[in-house]
Amino acid sequence: MARAATTADVFNAISEVARRGLLDAIGREECTVGELVARSGLSQPQVSKHLGVLRAVGLVRVRSEGRRRWYRVHGPALKPVYDWVRAYERTWNARLDRLDDLLGELQAESP
Repeated sequence: MARAATTADVFNAISEVARRGLLDAIGREECTVGELVARSGLSQPQVSKHLGVLRAVGLVRVRSEGRRRWYRVHGPALKPVYDWVRAYERTWNARLDRLDDLLGELQAESP
C-alpha cells in the first residue's frame, strides 16, 4: 500500500516527530531558520526541508524581511487535529467522571 504524501494534509505533515518539534520550537513567536536550527538541533537543510512540508499544508507562514525569513505557526491550520482530539477528550472526560463517581461511592461505603 502506498504511503500518503506528507503534504497531503495536516495529519501526515505532523506525523514526523521532527516537524512536531519545529512547531514546538517556533512556539508563539516568529523565528528564523537559524534560530530553529539552534533550538531543534537539526541541520539547516533538515529544518528547511521540514519547514517546506509545514508550509505546504499551511501550518507555518513565512514573512520576508531583507534576506531573512521569519516563520510562525498558523494556528487555524491545526483545527482538524484539534477537532479530532476533542472527540477523545469528551470520551475520556466522561470516563473519568464515572470513575470519580465510583470512587466517591466506595469511599462513602468504607468504614
